Amino acid sequence: MGRECHPTLKGIIRGEREKRLFRRGFSSREMEALAAVCETVFPPLSAEAAASAVAAAAVAAGEFEGRTDREEERANEAVRFFYESSGSQAPVPREVAELLGRRGLIEAVVLVRAVLWVLSTRLGTMLLCGSLCMGRRWPYINTFSSMGMDRREKVLRRWLNHPFLTPVRLVFMYLKVSCLYVLFSRVDEKGENPLWKAIGYQVDDEEELSKPEKGRPLEKGIIETIYSSDPDLLQSLKQKGLEVTQDSKNKIYRIKCDAVIVGSGCGGGVAAAVLARSGYKVVVLEKGNYYTHKDYSSLEGPSLDQLYESGGILATSTGNMLILAGSTVGGGSAINWSASMRTPDTVLQEWVDKHGIELFGSKEYASAMDIVCERIGVTDQCVEQGFQNKVLREGCEKLGLEINAVPRNSSEGHYCGSCGYGCRRGDKQGTDSTWLVDAVNRGAVILSGCKAERLVFEMNIPGRVRRKKCIGVRAKSMNSDIENVLQFEAKVTVLACGALLTPPLLISSGLKNKHIGRNLRLHPVAMAWGHFPQDSSSQLSGTSYQGGIITSIHKVVEGNSYPKVRAIIETPSLGPASFAAMCPWESGLDIKDRITKYARTAHFITIIRDRGRGEVTREGNISYKLDSEDKVNLKVGLRRSLRILIAAGADEVGTHRSDGLRMKCRGGTFSEDQVEEFLGRVSVEDGPLAIGEKWGIHSSAHQMGSCRMGINEKEGAVDENGESWEAEGLFVCDASVLPTAVGVNPMITIESTAYCIAKRIAEYLSAGELLKSPKLRSDISMNDK
Repeated sequence: MGRECHPTLKGIIRGEREKRLFRRGFSSREMEALAAVCETVFPPLSAEAAASAVAAAAVAAGEFEGRTDREEERANEAVRFFYESSGSQAPVPREVAELLGRRGLIEAVVLVRAVLWVLSTRLGTMLLCGSLCMGRRWPYINTFSSMGMDRREKVLRRWLNHPFLTPVRLVFMYLKVSCLYVLFSRVDEKGENPLWKAIGYQVDDEEELSKPEKGRPLEKGIIETIYSSDPDLLQSLKQKGLEVTQDSKNKIYRIKCDAVIVGSGCGGGVAAAVLARSGYKVVVLEKGNYYTHKDYSSLEGPSLDQLYESGGILATSTGNMLILAGSTVGGGSAINWSASMRTPDTVLQEWVDKHGIELFGSKEYASAMDIVCERIGVTDQCVEQGFQNKVLREGCEKLGLEINAVPRNSSEGHYCGSCGYGCRRGDKQGTDSTWLVDAVNRGAVILSGCKAERLVFEMNIPGRVRRKKCIGVRAKSMNSDIENVLQFEAKVTVLACGALLTPPLLISSGLKNKHIGRNLRLHPVAMAWGHFPQDSSSQLSGTSYQGGIITSIHKVVEGNSYPKVRAIIETPSLGPASFAAMCPWESGLDIKDRITKYARTAHFITIIRDRGRGEVTREGNISYKLDSEDKVNLKVGLRRSLRILIAAGADEVGTHRSDGLRMKCRGGTFSEDQVEEFLGRVSVEDGPLAIGEKWGIHSSAHQMGSCRMGINEKEGAVDENGESWEAEGLFVCDASVLPTAVGVNPMITIESTAYCIAKRIAEYLSAGELLKSPKLRSDISMNDK
């Protein structure tokens, strides 16, 4: 018996099947080589090896304590099935190819297919595999798929350690990550995966039943274009009180409003509420779809595909950074981990002193943080810590390190470990359940599944500072059944599509300011892990995927008189597919052993306030490079994380570096010298393209600064009011306006900044209305004379 799949998931599965016809197909020869790589990455082990693994699992400390004989037998069967399973079993290779074709950068897909084609030939296999492809029988040279499993595994290890086969190593990284991700994220129509039982994973299907039925909070204001047709959409727009005219010849709907906002996350949601409350007709465009807590499945693969930018598989152009960004109604606030930290005083002072932005030192901004925290229900109380946060607290306390509570925009008893897939309990207070509700209650309209394509400008009145005037935005429904373009004609246009998408929209619309798309900050993250076998005597109960995701934080501080925060250490949400994809690969047996420890492996994330910067000028094309100080700070944070894990009692600790760096520390039978020797080997590499024996991939969930504020157009893309230096009536109201990285989870900073900008946009609109007054125009004319 299995948990019934939510109707939304069934629709996703059916939709994926239908889309296969449109994906770039791999040739049969490429698929044969791909299947061989997948089998080598996750190989079927012999019956003897599987039996040995079952026995080892059975005698693990307390692993089956309290189970009946029947339950223990089922657990043994699950482990046996796990070790005997293969990455080449249908339909895994096909789904890997589809994933690469659907989500991979075109340059990467071309490289992957080229290498697979080479491996499908004998000469090419000899070039990439050397003597290991030689056989004793004619034709003596084997293709990669014809080689024995042990030889293929040796080849993959050679690729990992070869100093000059960088393109091939990159291909291996893509295929290894894709294969393991598919294996552990794929589900049947009941929402189940047979590999999960062996690793102790169970999908969170608990809902908040004690709260009254909320229905769909945005129902009265939302138009879901994915479910509409042209006639339906036209009627819906008019029913929501919008003035719409139809240009049948050019297939355009022209919609008039006071303010059009592109994006519904922390910036757009707040702006919509403030402007609607000020009495203006607001339209919010969101390219993602609308879900409520009853729609969320908590299934990692489908959730990432539906709620995240590029399905949660978005990387920088060099592959050195994996990026998570929300793409749904509510944006990042709908899928983040609830951390609600105010902007640090030191950061605010820097923005005033070094960047000249007086707003951040004002009472206005301080008041905005108070208002934001109150509206989204921030509290620093936590009734129960989850396993990973218990480990963080235990290790810090044993080392005498300071550990602090993390404020969250949820209740004190919020114990949801799957908020990254949308909070099924409906407890987290994202913009979709707070600010956007305020907006629709004041007449705002939200169009989901609707993507802005370009801004519309006209020449400004002669003599005005800004040559251009923005008069709206053109958008297109993501639903192919809607042929008409939507042109929103507004008094103000507000871009709040995030630091990754706001710059490309500005650039593709013709704006030229040099700061647009530059100065991108990502809060790079490096991970450390520690395994804690189940022990009934330990206080560290639970699993890695249960409980509040971030409830505790440790700051790595340097200096006493003027302490400097080098890094912060928190705990992440990591589903089985993400965990498997990030695990270092040393051999088929090793990767299986690592993954079986998933449920009791605690992870810490080291987050730094980066000085390095990146660039995003075209959608999906992101470049980024760590600064030398960033690498040092990440290393300091990683070393501290590993010490905390060791102190907390881990039997093994390590990092996600490609060479599998780790240290056994079972039973405390290790010396301080051994710990120091191990920590001395910890390093931070800048991506898989670095030449050498090891590389690492970092991740980012916070993107900022790519349209930063500046005191003039030489210093920034927008002014202190968030208005573009190039076009009047065009405002940016999201994380991209922040002058630098924040150094902590930025939700409160983004919402507070958006609140201040939105108040100023309301003043701009009010001033424009006054200028239209005949009496005021007469007074101005008399004064001019």
